[in-house]
Amino acid sequence: MAQVAEREARRVAEAAREAEWKLPSFGKELFLGHLRLDLISPHPRPKEGDRHRGEAFLVQFESFLRDTVDPLQVERDGRLPGQVIDGLRRIGALGMKIPEEYGGLGLTTVYYNRALELSGSWHSSIPTLLSAHQSIGVAEPVMGFGTEEQKRTYLPKAAREEISAFLLTEPDVGSDPARMSSQAVPVEDGAAYELSGRKLWTTNGVIADRLVVMAVVPRSDGHRGGITCFIVDAHAPGVKVEHRNEFMGLRGIENGVTSFDRVRVPAADRLGREGQGLKIALTTLNTGRLALPAICAGHAKYALRIAREWSRDRVQWGRPIGRHDAIAQKVAFIAATAFGLEAMLELSGLMADEGREDIRIEAALAKLYASEMAWLIADELVQIRGGRGYETAQSLANRGERPVPAEQMLRDLRINRIFEGSTEIMRLLIAREAVDTHLAVAGDLISPEAPFVAKARSAGRAAAFYSRWLPGLAVGSGTSPRSFVEFGRLGTHLRFVERSARKLARSTFYGMARWQGGLEKKQAFLGRLVDIGAELFAISAAVVRARMLDEDGEPIATDLADLFCRQARRRVEASFSALWRNDDTRNYTAAQEVLAGRFIWVEAGVMDPSGEGPFLAAERQKAAPARPAVDVVDVFAAG
Repeated sequence: MAQVAEREARRVAEAAREAEWKLPSFGKELFLGHLRLDLISPHPRPKEGDRHRGEAFLVQFESFLRDTVDPLQVERDGRLPGQVIDGLRRIGALGMKIPEEYGGLGLTTVYYNRALELSGSWHSSIPTLLSAHQSIGVAEPVMGFGTEEQKRTYLPKAAREEISAFLLTEPDVGSDPARMSSQAVPVEDGAAYELSGRKLWTTNGVIADRLVVMAVVPRSDGHRGGITCFIVDAHAPGVKVEHRNEFMGLRGIENGVTSFDRVRVPAADRLGREGQGLKIALTTLNTGRLALPAICAGHAKYALRIAREWSRDRVQWGRPIGRHDAIAQKVAFIAATAFGLEAMLELSGLMADEGREDIRIEAALAKLYASEMAWLIADELVQIRGGRGYETAQSLANRGERPVPAEQMLRDLRINRIFEGSTEIMRLLIAREAVDTHLAVAGDLISPEAPFVAKARSAGRAAAFYSRWLPGLAVGSGTSPRSFVEFGRLGTHLRFVERSARKLARSTFYGMARWQGGLEKKQAFLGRLVDIGAELFAISAAVVRARMLDEDGEPIATDLADLFCRQARRRVEASFSALWRNDDTRNYTAAQEVLAGRFIWVEAGVMDPSGEGPFLAAERQKAAPARPAVDVVDVFAAG
């Protein structure tokens, strides 16, 4: 039963992937051992009209935030005041990404991201509301998959009137959509659907007017069935917000549990075809995934400002704390990483705006990398601030000190390692995309389920491909000191990227050869491969951005780029070393023994304040099918 459930989860995830690569991809080529610098250099730039429109909105937006939003009040009340949400409607912030022809502002991805950076530095709940509404709410899936009639109907409302939300997760469904239980049953001879189910963690769902909902259509005559996407009126009969959730951070967000009891949804409000819902969801997440890196980059830049000012002004043992080596190391890390995050974000955003490349891997790498590094930055800022870093901004204000929200930043940023694909799931998703070429060539060869004839054909393809590909990984431009001289002293870092990309590709091949179909279970190994790729992309972005800034009269950017690249290179070298020298097998064995209760004696002497109740709601527990021991989707599937 568990095996069947596991195969079904993999099949559903695999079927929802965007299988084709119609455009070139810097990230994909990087994992194949090729540094395609021509895809990112010269660094793209915004068009002049886009720049003027974007900068004008940022000025208006900053003024609105200062005049209308009190960050301390949001923290106290745990919600955004109504006048703030009304103001966001009034200035057009709900429609930043929506084209002007549909009533939106028509901002580019770059300026949308900069608006999220700006508002996130003021209070994290604002960009969370805006990105949930635009990046994954009604606007993005309708722009990508809606009919012209649906665009004319819903985009103007999303741009100026209605708050929207995206409902995929269920109490028993996180990263495994094969378990989805919400159903949309065709009625009225197919003119409508009756939607029933329960959705969890519905960001904006508590105040939303319009919902994007994923539900399973049962297969029947005339209905292909499958996970399907619907646009649902949040005020329709049968829609109920059961609970408003509260979290460690993001205290102003309106996130809840929403249930549907035989809610009538007209067939005209189905988005795409039946069975296309998960593909729409994943494509929407791919497209909107740069929103989280934008929020993270904004926090990193703000953390740098506070770290610089505090470390300069705070004196201990006769000198500013920034002059003490232990603190100086932290300040250097924050400064360099803030530059690196912005470089990844800006490059990815401009590539998205140009539309000449497939950036699904780059956007995913940016999300993964930014969420992890921003968390480290926030942790270091709290440490630099000491006791004041742990104290709330309100408490600091009450006793007359500057209300720096360092502890709030730590709380708010923590969710980004979980939102829109946890770090663990993101590594598997990226790994699956990174080895797509290998699976196309040799997938049947390493699949235990493939028949002999398919394996034989795959062996022939693999022999032809690898006889050409592997020799090309032996030597490259990264071995020549004359390569990339146009980047000055930063050229050495691009040579490192080129050499490391070939090493990364070889390591991937060695892993496939060693474990074959079992590679999909080596999630720690795959995670390190992805982390290396993320660092190499970040180094590349930092170098090309520094060169652009140098051309614009900011030569000092080279110093910061050099520092970031040096730090990133050390992390790459550590990850390469850990690929083959690690405790992964022992750790996995020990974990299974822990789960089996072998070490339960270690837990003696403590109390459990949560009690003895079920971790999931009782009715969901009974309905849930059997699962494999490790509850992680094996999206790294061999075809």
